[in-house]
Amino acid sequence: MQSTTVNLNRSEVVNVILSALRDVLESQGVEELPALDETTRLIGRSAALDSMGLVTLIVEVEQRLEETFDLVVVLADDRAMSQTRSPFLSVATLADYVMQLAAEQG
Repeated sequence: MQSTTVNLNRSEVVNVILSALRDVLESQGVEELPALDETTRLIGRSAALDSMGLVTLIVEVEQRLEETFDLVVVLADDRAMSQTRSPFLSVATLADYVMQLAAEQG
């Protein structure tokens, strides 16, 4: 299912990711949420999530993008995994990747 032209701005994408990240952390029982912003690391050293949390976040972001913007994207595919710099490093890199995928569909 191809989505129609998507009117999407980066700050909206960041907000979707941050909202999903908060929900994932809360569902994992994190009592005190750290300050979350574009620099929040998703993988690697001092990451906010473990590997299962990252998988949950990716699914959550894909669902929210479809529900909110009628944008159907697959974030975790061979293309994402083969990039030299992972799109899952931080909230900012994930937002950039979503914007790239949306532009290709537009």
